[in-house]
Amino acid sequence: MQPRPPLLPEPARRVAAWSALALLVTAVAAVAIALVIIFQSAVTPVLLALLGSALLAPVFDWLNDKMKLPRALAAALTCIALIAVVGGAGYIVVVALIDTGDQIVESLRQAGDWIREHIGITGADDLGDAADNAKNLVSKWGDNLASGVLAGLSVLGSLLATSVLTLLLTFFFLKDSDRAVGLAHTVAPRHAEVLEAMGRRAFEAISGFMRGTTFIALIDALCITVGLLILQVPGAVGLGALVFVGAYIPYLGATISGAVAVLVALADRGLVIALWTLGVILAVQQLEGHILQPMIQSRTVQMHPAMVMLAITAGASVAGILGMLLAVPLVAAAFGILGELRKRYASEDPGPVVSRETGV
Repeated sequence: MQPRPPLLPEPARRVAAWSALALLVTAVAAVAIALVIIFQSAVTPVLLALLGSALLAPVFDWLNDKMKLPRALAAALTCIALIAVVGGAGYIVVVALIDTGDQIVESLRQAGDWIREHIGITGADDLGDAADNAKNLVSKWGDNLASGVLAGLSVLGSLLATSVLTLLLTFFFLKDSDRAVGLAHTVAPRHAEVLEAMGRRAFEAISGFMRGTTFIALIDALCITVGLLILQVPGAVGLGALVFVGAYIPYLGATISGAVAVLVALADRGLVIALWTLGVILAVQQLEGHILQPMIQSRTVQMHPAMVMLAITAGASVAGILGMLLAVPLVAAAFGILGELRKRYASEDPGPVVSRETGV
């Protein structure tokens, strides 16, 4: 008795198999995202601690390996250094933005008026209205501070709790990082080597992204601040601080902070200085794209700009600004894991031989 022929031809069965796999992966991702949203208050400190651990891993390794300090003491000193650096940088950025915030908002309003008068773009009204609304919002918030003190204390308490939990998790992640291999052997003894390689590759991708982005953001902010000071653009230090913070959101942050600097220069210093400001910003971006990025982040996972923008958009839809900050390093870690799996299994499982002439 001859076997019955398959109901579907081979190409159709392959398409069906890949479609089922895509649906399964999509369902798992949807459930994971839903769980992250539900447990956002617990997941956020974990993710922030992972980013902090990836950024501070070289400092911890230097204290532990070179200085021969115990792991607990090395982790504690690393966290103290984190508090000093983040606290100092945050203080400088906040003070700079507060000192020049009114000046920047007023310059944005004047830029909207200039664009409307000289170019005739009615959409520029929105720019001036946005600046006025921001200024009014700040004043109203100050006037109603007493009535909203409970809400403000609640938000402050939540931020403080998240910061403390993130710091504690960073300490334990650094101190007990040597136990990750043992955990992999406990969870999956037969695949411990693969899990270790995947985790190491993901951590290296996040670490390289965080260190590279921080260094590039510092160079960009310093160069643009110096350029704005030379051009005598008002609020140069605050605009430089805005560039530094925006650099952690690739492409989008640099575009927004650069546009704000150009508009401020246009309002206060005129069209010529605004064009010079635009030239400074474009020159710094060219320096970043052609020299800093290849040199500093050459060992990290390289992603296409379209993929970066999609990741930022998805992160914003899930968790707002925090999602925008976390999206790219998480996607970099995912790409690192995929690269490790491809390197391990591509040569081991070549699959069926495919004819170059027929393609089947």
